[in-house]
Amino acid sequence: MTEEAVTTTALPLPLLSRGKVRDVYSIGEDLLIVATDRISAFDHILPTPVPGKGRVLTMLSAFWFEQTEAIIPNHMVEMEPSRMPPEISSHARGLEGRCMLARRARRIDLECVVRGYLAGSGWAEYGESGSVCGIRLPRGLHKGSELPEPIFTPATKASSGHDRNVAFDEAALLVGGEAAERLRRTALALYAHARSHALARGLVLADTKFEFGTVTGPGGEEIILIDEALTPDSSRYWDAGAHARGEIVSFDKQHVRDYLNRTGWNHEPPAPPLPEEVVEATRERYLETYRRLTGKEIA
Repeated sequence: MTEEAVTTTALPLPLLSRGKVRDVYSIGEDLLIVATDRISAFDHILPTPVPGKGRVLTMLSAFWFEQTEAIIPNHMVEMEPSRMPPEISSHARGLEGRCMLARRARRIDLECVVRGYLAGSGWAEYGESGSVCGIRLPRGLHKGSELPEPIFTPATKASSGHDRNVAFDEAALLVGGEAAERLRRTALALYAHARSHALARGLVLADTKFEFGTVTGPGGEEIILIDEALTPDSSRYWDAGAHARGEIVSFDKQHVRDYLNRTGWNHEPPAPPLPEEVVEATRERYLETYRRLTGKEIA
């Protein structure tokens, strides 16, 4: 390993939450979001971290936030810890590249998933019913097949356990019809932009999920993009060349999921540790995703 893993943080700020990957602190009217190197699979935090993973997630999210500002505003305020308030800047060395000062928003409790290809739970649901979240799909599709057009397949946000895929009508009941339609349009527009960018750089963006929140602006309530955006944790990225040959070569967490399934783990705690070769291969996939999408290296 080339760097030491960061699995937890301790800052002189009120800790609001410690999620699967991120530690979230309160600082005035804003939030400080710190991405650790923890990794989760099947809704469980694994005992083995992936060094540098948190920096990839934060820096790639920042890249996409800047790329998509014309589509929808987002919560990013500042990425450089030395330009943040003293409580943060005094810890700048340990936070470099893995923290984001963000606007505080009221989260909309809906996972906004967009699928352009058949994979994951969508593939499983298609095999059972020929549809995904109530959307009928053509017969004869295979795992990894490109869909006739990208589809919006929302899921409920669960405080614990698995999120649940829902049809659009149910999503509209949960968040309101106008809001659900706005989320669908925005999520599809974000996906279309990112998919085109990724494909030009040799990656297929198979599917991804977005989270949105609301803030009070000059014109009233405004929807913004929050959390992370288009990272290997929240998306499925495949090598485009391999996909054209009918193969799926993943640049996301799938390598970890595949290993865990090979162990026979039943997806209940405790989760098994990851061997060094799986950790290193996962780390390299995340770094390569960042290189391809941004054209830059993480120092």
